Amino acid sequence: MRLATIRTATGTRAVRTDGDVAVETGDADLRGLLSHPDWAARAATATGLSHQVDGLDFAPLVPSPEKIICVGLNYRDHVLEMGHQLPEFPTVFAKFAPALVGAHDDIVLPRVSQQVDWEAELAVVIGAPVRRATAEQARAAIAGYTVFNDVSVRDWQRRTTEFLQGKTFEHSTPIGPWLVTPDELPEGGWEISTVLDGETMQRSTTAELVFSPVELVVYLSEILTLHPGDVIATGTPGGVGHARTPPRYLTDGATLVTAVAGVGELRNVCRQEKG
Repeated sequence: MRLATIRTATGTRAVRTDGDVAVETGDADLRGLLSHPDWAARAATATGLSHQVDGLDFAPLVPSPEKIICVGLNYRDHVLEMGHQLPEFPTVFAKFAPALVGAHDDIVLPRVSQQVDWEAELAVVIGAPVRRATAEQARAAIAGYTVFNDVSVRDWQRRTTEFLQGKTFEHSTPIGPWLVTPDELPEGGWEISTVLDGETMQRSTTAELVFSPVELVVYLSEILTLHPGDVIATGTPGGVGHARTPPRYLTDGATLVTAVAGVGELRNVCRQEKG
């Protein structure tokens, strides 16, 4: 099943997509849908207003998650390109909801930096409250997966040892276009990529993850309760702009395409923030 949050003339709506048709579930957004314990049955049997998928205006998949938890240095190839050792524990930081944009929205490049970088990521969306999960409980708590780009403002990120400030600039982080439930996806790794203005910058597979989605849910649920609609971004593979020689960054007018095979594709144009 594929679920999304779309913008309509009367506000956002959660929808189930069936081929070229999207059907409203009766909820304002995906977080609202996932708050129902029977969300899967509710979505599968929804018969609300329908829309053509072609031309949908995708809002951020979860417009206002309680938590956006990000994981750094979680692909073997990226860890090595950044000159680090494989981690013993996940590197965890956060974003805030104002950073999020929809699957086809513009990415705003902050006027205070010329070092804005791309980071293709697979994201997990939580579908049930979970605390101190076993692996089995963690797997059951995953509603599905989506595509995420952890756009990073590198010079601000590196101002201090705590790098949240470079990770949560407003209107910088695309997510979507939809959530794909685990039963829709094959076992094993899924190709993940970033293409910038037609040139492939990142190409790897989620099989390179150091800590799997289930392991991350187990780990994070020891720290705090995960709730429906929470987003976990699982890290980026090698090929980021900051690690290149010379470094390469996003520029005004550039088109960034982020994809995870079987999950979806983001297509965003970068726009310089107005002074």
